[in-house]
Amino acid sequence: MSTHLTKWLTDVGWVCTFNLMVKSESQRLDRLFHALGDATRREMLRALSEGERTVTELAEPFSISLAAVSKHVKALEAAGLVTREVRWREHRCRLNAAAMSEAHSWLSYYERFWTQRLDTLEALLREEDAGRSEGREDA
Repeated sequence: MSTHLTKWLTDVGWVCTFNLMVKSESQRLDRLFHALGDATRREMLRALSEGERTVTELAEPFSISLAAVSKHVKALEAAGLVTREVRWREHRCRLNAAAMSEAHSWLSYYERFWTQRLDTLEALLREEDAGRSEGREDA
């Protein structure tokens, strides 16, 4: 096999691996933000941050069916935010806050981006204000 073909196959293999990693990460983030995008699920996570709850306990504050609560819990599980353990007929849920670290990492990139932009804007506004102040003092 020629070195050009070997290099091409190696490069293509790396690109395919990279694309699979990006796709996998993207799917995890999609599930995570989907789960966090619903107010009911965010309230459930808040309740679970105080401790383990049964599905019935999670359902209490809402006027929705247990089947609907179960669907919400499944979305939280799919995102890795909740673990569920079945004890006899009781489903107990626990928060897995570590799963939020991936969302935090993704958001922190944009936080740095906007912080830099806002810092630049602040510097420009300060320069403009300083220019105005100098103009008044000269008059």
